[in-house]
Amino acid sequence: MATIRRILAVVAMAGMASLALAADPKPSGNWRIAFDHRSDVDGTIVFRIAPINAAPIDVEVKVPANTSENNVAELTSAAIKASVGSENYRVGVDDGEDVVIKKRGKTKNFVVTMVSTSLTGLEIKIGRN
Repeated sequence: MATIRRILAVVAMAGMASLALAADPKPSGNWRIAFDHRSDVDGTIVFRIAPINAAPIDVEVKVPANTSENNVAELTSAAIKASVGSENYRVGVDDGEDVVIKKRGKTKNFVVTMVSTSLTGLEIKIGRN
């Protein structure tokens, strides 16, 4: 019985992994990164801004332990602004704990993903706005 449960668990995890791979986000001109809770430890988050037909931009955000969601949003907004500039993107904090990234003018649509994080305790959600 335990062996069957293990097999079912492995099959379920494999199915979720394939769903995640199949659910590549579609490019958009407007993205939101939402933070919830606090970071438990010192760490980093790496986000990738990937414009259509252009080189992706990786943005590293260093986050101290016990940083609130609002402060993580401020750190993230500042790091993204420093990496992408203001000519093609408008980056800001919305509602305290959300970072909004919008294209300007004729800038191509783009995808925002989280490449990695070493933080615990902090919930991060990324979606098209």
